[in-house]
Amino acid sequence: MDKDQLTLKWGTLKAWNFHSEKGQKLLKEYFEIGSCMSAMCQEDTPRQKEIILELIDECNGEIWNDWDGVKMTKKKAKDYIKNY
Repeated sequence: MDKDQLTLKWGTLKAWNFHSEKGQKLLKEYFEIGSCMSAMCQEDTPRQKEIILELIDECNGEIWNDWDGVKMTKKKAKDYIKNY
């Protein structure tokens, strides 16, 4: 099984690699809503925030904080997104 990877920065998605059908579907929905090429300039809608939280749950691999290069638990990643 291929492992997923998710990187977060500025309270949003920075990088990702999802293999599951659900992960692909969530990413498609996220980008259909609209996004900026720069994570710093991205202003997620409430639904996009929900999608990121769902992607965190779906991730079967590593989740990274791009600021410090540290791996995050799913709980820490969710707290980061909710409280950014």
